[in-house]
Amino acid sequence: MRNDRQKRPPAILFLCLGNICRSPLAEGAARAAFRRAGIDATIDSAGTGDWHVGHAPDRRAQAEARRRGADISDLRARLLVRDDFYRFDLILAADGTNLADALALRPADATAEVTLMLDMVPGRAGESVADPYYGADEGFAVTWDDVDAVAAALVAAARG
Repeated sequence: MRNDRQKRPPAILFLCLGNICRSPLAEGAARAAFRRAGIDATIDSAGTGDWHVGHAPDRRAQAEARRRGADISDLRARLLVRDDFYRFDLILAADGTNLADALALRPADATAEVTLMLDMVPGRAGESVADPYYGADEGFAVTWDDVDAVAAALVAAARG
């Protein structure tokens, strides 16, 4: 995270396609990790597709988050908007398609850094967060493991 943000809490936006699986799980994992660390942060999530706007996270994502000690049931899917590129320090995309979509929308004078979620995790740069949507319920545990690793790396970066 940028040095100018060391004076105020980090602001992080997680991004996936529909904002009902990967990005809300990442939001839940990051909120929990920052809370445990006692670090204030602004954390949110969004999607690049509009078909789930206003919907709660997938029931399987909610169940996995609950199993891991996080409640994401109050989250609602929303779209990535241009203002997000100024409100957040980091916009972290779940995969290359989400990253390309975000970069296409990013204003030229935007202040947010836009990169892949797993670029934050040593040895995982360039990788995509596992997408559990079309698979079995167990895939949500794999996704949680991915986003929990991202959350831990973000907390470590915030600590300096």
